[in-house]
Amino acid sequence: MTEALRLTLRDSKAARWGALGIISITMFAGYFLTDVMSPLKPMLESEFAWSSTNYGIFTSAYGWLNVFFGMLIFGGIILDKMGVRFTGIMSSGIMVLGAGIKYWAITNPTLVTDTTFGIHTHVFMAAVGFAIFGVGVEIAGITVSKIIVKWFKGNEMALAMGMQMAVARLGTMLAIAAPVPLATYFSSVHTQVVNGELVEKMGPSVSAPIAFAFVLLVIGFITFFIYVSMDKKLDASLAESNGTDSEEPFKFSDIGRIVTNKGFWLIAVLCVLFYSSVFPFIKYASDLMVNKYGLDQNLAGIIPSLLPLGTLFLTPLFGGVYDKKGKGATMMIIGAVLILLVHSVFSLPILNYWFVAVVLVIILGIALSLVPSAMWPSVPKIIPENQLGTAFSLIFWIQNWGLMGIPLLIGYVLDQSNPEVALAKANGTAVPLYDYTNPMLIFAGLGLLAIIVGMLLKMEDKKKGYGLELPNIQK
Repeated sequence: MTEALRLTLRDSKAARWGALGIISITMFAGYFLTDVMSPLKPMLESEFAWSSTNYGIFTSAYGWLNVFFGMLIFGGIILDKMGVRFTGIMSSGIMVLGAGIKYWAITNPTLVTDTTFGIHTHVFMAAVGFAIFGVGVEIAGITVSKIIVKWFKGNEMALAMGMQMAVARLGTMLAIAAPVPLATYFSSVHTQVVNGELVEKMGPSVSAPIAFAFVLLVIGFITFFIYVSMDKKLDASLAESNGTDSEEPFKFSDIGRIVTNKGFWLIAVLCVLFYSSVFPFIKYASDLMVNKYGLDQNLAGIIPSLLPLGTLFLTPLFGGVYDKKGKGATMMIIGAVLILLVHSVFSLPILNYWFVAVVLVIILGIALSLVPSAMWPSVPKIIPENQLGTAFSLIFWIQNWGLMGIPLLIGYVLDQSNPEVALAKANGTAVPLYDYTNPMLIFAGLGLLAIIVGMLLKMEDKKKGYGLELPNIQK
């Protein structure tokens, strides 16, 4: 067999990085909608009379279907059985559907006067849309992870995952910084809730940022079809090079092999602890800046937006370090230490200066770059490639318990720690500031647990020889 026949499409650097760029557009749009409501929490409270508990219910909805109905696990099995093309189109379409329902709910404040399962229907229907979207974006996430392994295995895999995450974090950054200016710019006379009644008033358009997110998702859905054509060409080149498909087909018995792997469980638990201490924090970060650091609501999203901004550069950098030097388990432990440090300082009732918040958010951004750039490329070292879709889905499913439960817990703790806020709202008097001490202590506790699990993972790597401390690039 000649050298030409042994080459495949993924051996072309331009082809594999081009494929990465295309699928990153879809994830950029998904991450934007995920956090687009975060800076709008004060507006939801003032325009639609949402409480922190209502907001916590809404944010927790992201994991309802993934966790309780196992949709994410089914998605992983579909991915391993049907492949990345079918699953990618399916998940992108689900994201568009969920975003559409969410937009419809937010634009119908009349739903506030009704209740569903004891929740304001306005909150419930927005949550339903978010839950459906959550299924799509999580399945899309595991699909993109498997796509990267498919195109970059033996090459710059950690760097590629880091670049994809950087583009996705750009979506998060835009979601934190842009919604309030968008809502303010499109201010209009619309129906609002005042003292439990619907009135016509001039106010910011909370729905405008969601409409913008919906358009981005439609664009991401369309661009994935471009990737599909590239993936077909890759499979053709692989068949020509190998003469047959070298990857063993997925079997349902493989699920048992995954869940009995101690390394899998350690990295899954580390994942849920780490992400539960970051992403739920982002959903409350703008509100924290208003209440703890005294920033104006229109400016409150600027400081939290520095968090994903830093990851744009650091995640690919750390991914490149892992590719060339290794030390993946060590990088995860260092990231967890930074998480503990940041949230511990946030919990202090002192140092309430905006520049302190800037420093803490930058350090948190370093952690958000360190851990994922090492964690996700480590999964293929523990799990065979034909089982990766299911393994990623199980990890994401476990992660979703945290992404669902922690925001709800934070919202509840916030209300319980600040009973005077609810009383002031009920009496129509000036609303006092929230005290965020207890929520920050919860986040710090998650960081401490992540350190412990990271150390256990490093010990398991030494025992089993996964190669988490070794470089990814094969010379």
